[in-house]
Amino acid sequence: MTPPTDPRPHFMTNALEATIRIGIVLLLALWCFDIIRPFVTTILWGMIIAIALQPTFERFAGWLPLRRGLAATVFTILMLILLIGPVWMLTGTLVESTTLLSKELAAGQVTVPPPSDRIAGLPLIGERVFEFWSLASQNIEAALGQIAPQIRSTGRWLLSAAAGAGFGILKFIAAIILAGVLMANAESGARAAHAVFTRLGGEKGASYALLAENTVRSVARGILGVAFIQAMLAGIGMMVAGVPGAGLWALVCLILAIVQLGVGLVLIPAIIYVFSTASSTTAVIFLIYSIGVIVLDNVLKPILLGRGVDVPMIVIFLGAIGGFISMGIIGLFVGSIVLVLGYSLFMVWLRNDLNSPGQTDQQPVSPAA
Repeated sequence: MTPPTDPRPHFMTNALEATIRIGIVLLLALWCFDIIRPFVTTILWGMIIAIALQPTFERFAGWLPLRRGLAATVFTILMLILLIGPVWMLTGTLVESTTLLSKELAAGQVTVPPPSDRIAGLPLIGERVFEFWSLASQNIEAALGQIAPQIRSTGRWLLSAAAGAGFGILKFIAAIILAGVLMANAESGARAAHAVFTRLGGEKGASYALLAENTVRSVARGILGVAFIQAMLAGIGMMVAGVPGAGLWALVCLILAIVQLGVGLVLIPAIIYVFSTASSTTAVIFLIYSIGVIVLDNVLKPILLGRGVDVPMIVIFLGAIGGFISMGIIGLFVGSIVLVLGYSLFMVWLRNDLNSPGQTDQQPVSPAA
């Protein structure tokens, strides 16, 4: 009788070969990621823009008697105009205002109106604001001298932020162009995404792909859309009320609304300024209008944030805010998608566990038993 062969050498050979193959695949994956790492943010933004604007593009393409590729080209050009136009106008306004302010400071022609007595009556900060404002109205050089360190640090931050913003705008332009390409090939892209999710999630993979798509659109509407509406309304209100630099403050409102700090950080000082410089009627109307703009997100977010997604709104909101804190503005989408998918997988696992054999026949025990 032939003696049994020892399986250990064969097992070790297979394990060593599998380890080498896995190592080579991981090395190749890391190498590929290192090559595309400078473009990851742009690619993610392109995918997010394409997913968020796909329904709008479909309606737009239905209006034009053009091929899908040409319709996507026209749509991309319109998006670039909507981006570059306001940026160009804001940049020109900032440069012109800065140049004029520098000339007036050098010539000693900058005048600050004296504050109203109502400023001193404000709680906590009223007296300090009134003293500094009064000094600025009498001797602006002395007032600026008191805050010279803050001005220098703010100037350095503004320069670095301007440089970063310029590079970010270039990346965003590239992302819009990529989004146009993706929207033109939406069907093949959707098939590829569904194939990847099905490969990872099995039979439920297609539903997870649809969930991720709906989450992106929900965040775009509920956070970015609401932030844009608030910033636009705040800018219009400040412009009508005569607040200087209303366009710049509207941009600040947009940033604050996106990061969930609220437009009140800009509108409350604007209200104080209007009460100090304008008539009582104008100030009261602007106060009522500003309160409406400040609380607008509390009305719109519950309507828009969870729309189309069968997940509690708080899950999407926490994912968006947590993602923003850890990854920046791109984290608004990445964080919400990851948390929504994780929540959905957990609920599927929980339902499967509750429906497993031995669980359905058990009755809950009464606390009084």
